[in-house]
Amino acid sequence: MTILEKIIKQKEKEVAVLKKRNFTHIYQPKNPIMSIKQTFSSSESLQIIAEIKRSSPSKGAINMHINPVEQAKKYEAFGASAISVLTDHTFFKGSIDDLYAVRKAVNLPILCKDFIIDPIQIDQAKVAGANIILLIVAALSTTQLKELYHYAKKLNLDVLCEVHNGEEMQKALTIGAEIIGINNRNLKTFEVDLRTTEKLAPTIKDPSTLLISESGVKTRTDALRLSKAGVSGLLIGETLMQASNLEETFENLKVLKGQIPNAR
Repeated sequence: MTILEKIIKQKEKEVAVLKKRNFTHIYQPKNPIMSIKQTFSSSESLQIIAEIKRSSPSKGAINMHINPVEQAKKYEAFGASAISVLTDHTFFKGSIDDLYAVRKAVNLPILCKDFIIDPIQIDQAKVAGANIILLIVAALSTTQLKELYHYAKKLNLDVLCEVHNGEEMQKALTIGAEIIGINNRNLKTFEVDLRTTEKLAPTIKDPSTLLISESGVKTRTDALRLSKAGVSGLLIGETLMQASNLEETFENLKVLKGQIPNAR
């Protein structure tokens, strides 16, 4: 059984528990939150989705003692355009309470980063204050993907559709995904390769599609390389969570869209 299959089995158990709850109250931020598509599309530089990630199945503990609110405030101050919050507890040591706390602390779009397989999880994310949800194409049938995508859109949530190969990319494009995340980490083996983004990015022909590269970004060279591939933003977790100087790390990762690797 792959790690992804183990995670999905756990999610099925969690969904059964969630369905016993009634989600009604929706957290309303004090100030309007600009959509991630507006923010990313209007900028000439690569935007960063900064992730709060305590642990992972592949790396183990990353930063177990992090205060999500303090980290989110730093992300906002240093230039993140959105914040991703890992809400899975079993494998990533996060929680939906982390997302709720972060929502009250910052005015950026927030991505609920989890393995969503049922509408009830989308309800929970919405109530906690998420603006964006993640749908992992590898974890869903085509029917599930389509139904969950349209359910989220009806709730006025943006959807980041995550793909890892050409087949998954076609599924995402078929349902009309406007925001696509290319994960450089294979969720079956958890190996990371930036060439995944370089290979899949050219398959997107619609210039209005927002393309995000996820996983494996550690240096300015990596950011430049992915910029050249044509992405509009980067989702970065481990590098930011382990940074000794977070402000300096953000500065190093700021590059122009389409900037070539040897540019200064």
